[in-house]
Amino acid sequence: MTQAALRQTPFHEALAALNHACAWERWQGYATVNHFYDVAQEYAAIRNAASLYDLSPMVKYRVSGADAARLINRVLTRDIDRCRPGRCFYAPWCDGDGMIIEDGTIFRFAPDEFQINCGEHNLTWFLASAEGLDVRVEDVSDDIAALSVQGPLSRELLLKAGLGGVADLRFFGLLRTQLDAMPVTVTRTGFTGDLGYELWMSPEHALAVWQRLMAAGRTRGVTPIGSAALDIARIEAGHIQVNSEYRDARKTVDLSERRSPLELGLEWAVDFRKPHFNGRRALQEQQARGGPALRLVGLEITGRRPAVDSVLYAGRRAVGQTTAATWSPILKKSIALALVEADYAKPDQRLDAEIYHRREVWLQRREAVARVVPHRFFDPPRKRS
Repeated sequence: MTQAALRQTPFHEALAALNHACAWERWQGYATVNHFYDVAQEYAAIRNAASLYDLSPMVKYRVSGADAARLINRVLTRDIDRCRPGRCFYAPWCDGDGMIIEDGTIFRFAPDEFQINCGEHNLTWFLASAEGLDVRVEDVSDDIAALSVQGPLSRELLLKAGLGGVADLRFFGLLRTQLDAMPVTVTRTGFTGDLGYELWMSPEHALAVWQRLMAAGRTRGVTPIGSAALDIARIEAGHIQVNSEYRDARKTVDLSERRSPLELGLEWAVDFRKPHFNGRRALQEQQARGGPALRLVGLEITGRRPAVDSVLYAGRRAVGQTTAATWSPILKKSIALALVEADYAKPDQRLDAEIYHRREVWLQRREAVARVVPHRFFDPPRKRS
C-alpha cells in the first residue's frame, strides 16, 4: 500500500522522514505506520522507555448541549453521571439486542460537554439515538490531532518537555493545558496497559509538539512506534479491539459473530443501576439465563508461533477460537485472546490448539497445548501510579 493513495495525518511529515521501511497501512482513510524500524525495538520502548504513536485517524465526536449527558447515558452501558468533569471514561455501546456496536473512551470537559473517541464511524447511530434531545453531535475528527505517549518514562518525558501539570494527573484524568502557548489536552489514557498519556491538539500545532517531545526524549529513549508494536502491547494488556475480538453488530452478516459486553469480559462496564440504555433488557435476559455461552479468556500456548483464528478443542470437540495472538517479549510466552465456550473458560483449563501458518503457497499445520489464564496478561502497578 502506498501512502500517496491515502490522506496524511498532521504528523505525516515527521513520520515519513523516519519510516525508511515504507511500511504504511490504512486507518480510516489515512496512511499510518505499521513499523518504522525493528518491531522488537519499538515494542521495547513501550515497556522500557517512552514511545510515540500517531492517534490522529481515531474518530472523534463532540457532544454538547443541555441533554448531552442524557444522550451519553442513553447510548453507553456505563453511567456517565459517575464521571465528573475533568475525568475520562471507557465504555462500550450496544444495539437493542445487547450486542456491541463499538467501544471507546469518553472525555467529560464540563457537565454538558463531552468527546467520544473510537476506531470506526458511529455518527449516524449517535444522531439517531439523539432524537428528541437538546444535544449537538459533531464529527471533529479532522479538527484534532492526537498522539499517544506510552511507557514507564512517559511521565518524565512530558515533564521534561514542559507539561508540568501531568505530575499530578491521575489514571483516567484529563488536563487542559498549554505547551509554549499551544493549547494541549492531556489524558491519562492509552492502549498499551502501561503508564501512558494521550495528547490532543490542533493540527496546526502537531509537528511543533512532536519536535518538542523528540528533543526532550533524546536521553530518555523516546521511540516512534507503529501499529505492529502497539498490537503486541494491547494483547498483553488484554484490551479488546473492533474487527478483532468483535465486529460492529450493525454490519455483521453472520449473526454468530456479534458479541455482547458480557461475553467480552466487560461486566464491570455494564451498569444495570441505570434505568435505561440501549440493549439493557437484552443484557439482563442474558445474565438471567446464567450468562453468555462464550467467554473471552487468555491463553498461554506452547511454542513461539501462536496464530490468530486457531481453533481450540476439548478432546475432539471444537470449543473456541483465538481472536488475537502474539509472542510476548516481556512474559517470554506465546499468548492469545480467545472466545471459548463458558464451560471451558475456567482458569487452568487445558485445551488443544490447531494452528495454521502460511508458508509460501501452502498452509503448515501444527498442534499445541493451550492453558486458560486471566486475559490481562500484563498489568503493572505503574499503569495507575
